[in-house]
Amino acid sequence: MTRRNDKESEERTDEAAETCGTEKKKSKAEKHVSFPPDEQIVSGFAELQNKTADRCLTLTEVMAAYEQSCGKHQVQPNARVLELLQQGACVGGSVKCLDLKGERLDHRSCEALEAVLKWLHFDFISLQAAQLEENGAASLLDMILYYESTTHLDISDNSSVATSGWRALAHLIKQSVRLSRLDVCNVPLVEYPSQSLSKALLSSRLAVLHLDNAKLSGLPLFTLVTSLKSNRNLQHLHLAHNQLNSFQDSLQLGDLLRFNHTLRTLELSHNVLSDAGLEELCEGIKWQVTGLKVLLLRDNKITTKGLLHLAKALPVLRALQGLDLSENLLGNEGVHMLREPLMANCSLLELGLARTGITCEGAVALAEVLAESRLLQRLDVGQNEVRVGGLMALSLALRINRSLMTLQMDQDPPPEQDEFMMETQISLRSEIARRCHANASRLPTIRETFTCAEEETRPRDNSPAS
Repeated sequence: MTRRNDKESEERTDEAAETCGTEKKKSKAEKHVSFPPDEQIVSGFAELQNKTADRCLTLTEVMAAYEQSCGKHQVQPNARVLELLQQGACVGGSVKCLDLKGERLDHRSCEALEAVLKWLHFDFISLQAAQLEENGAASLLDMILYYESTTHLDISDNSSVATSGWRALAHLIKQSVRLSRLDVCNVPLVEYPSQSLSKALLSSRLAVLHLDNAKLSGLPLFTLVTSLKSNRNLQHLHLAHNQLNSFQDSLQLGDLLRFNHTLRTLELSHNVLSDAGLEELCEGIKWQVTGLKVLLLRDNKITTKGLLHLAKALPVLRALQGLDLSENLLGNEGVHMLREPLMANCSLLELGLARTGITCEGAVALAEVLAESRLLQRLDVGQNEVRVGGLMALSLALRINRSLMTLQMDQDPPPEQDEFMMETQISLRSEIARRCHANASRLPTIRETFTCAEEETRPRDNSPAS
């Protein structure tokens, strides 16, 4: 297949490019892939599915087609693709994963993959750090759209896809009926990329979007939020490591929460929203009567001053189930500030307070919350100096509490002054674990709220490279 694309068409706006039906002169330096008009893609995919159902290819047959395609395009077959195809099973339904992470995929290698994408449909395709270039990226993304090849696509760590590649990605986001999750992490989304992506999100079916470490602060975030205010499909948005600030960025995020009630998870960890930013978020959260369920604010320079606004919002929230405030400067004062609002809240299932400067005093305040709580199921107080006094209070609270199933603490207990205190601490931790296990055995098994957004996820690290 050949895709029509050249310098003259790249200079047009997306609207003009989509409505123009005339062919342009092909660039001598490029190979192209051509697909039917947008309105024929879905019907074409249905026809392909019917053909696939009529004839069940084996992976061995697909491998032969792939090797033939590689010969046609004068490239060596990719070892990972061959390893997948050498399983030799009959093709029926989806294949779990096509993992090409770290593989170098030039234009011809991308073209050769059509023989695989034509017959197989994957739950997950990883093109992370595949060194995709403009023409190869455009061709490959066009193929993934035409054949509806995956439900989860990762193109993180590819910074050279250029205009044609971003246009093809936007087209995929707008037109695909199968793609539900997209990861575009560690790629600067500035100027055209942010505009192209945001415009596509106006009509996308995506449910999960990871844009970690994408330099979204400022105008790119404004552009993104403008589209997402009217988006009614996206449920899980991940924006960690984007240097989001407490000024314009927090205002935009607050507006997003005011107008979008479809989002279920908002991941904002490892930014610099600080206290002023939390105030803006809380103004937006107040409008989330039935929407947002998980808010992740780990490592955002939040102090007790910012918690004043959160303390006012918590009692009236009816949807929020997961809140992560770990790695912020809260201390015991912050826990005391949240104690009564947490008791008044009637929706929270999980609370993250790891590495927040809590000592035994803060643990005692949390024990009071647990003694009153009928909902809280997971509490994380790891990387804090919680010793015998705090553990004793938590243990006593769990004799009353019937909801907490996980109390996350450091694997190695902090040192005590003498051996007796160390033995007491170990005994109390053991008792806490037993009581949590007893609660879990009585309650229906649930998934952790902090990971509910990762329905199709796998372990990965999207943090910026040091």
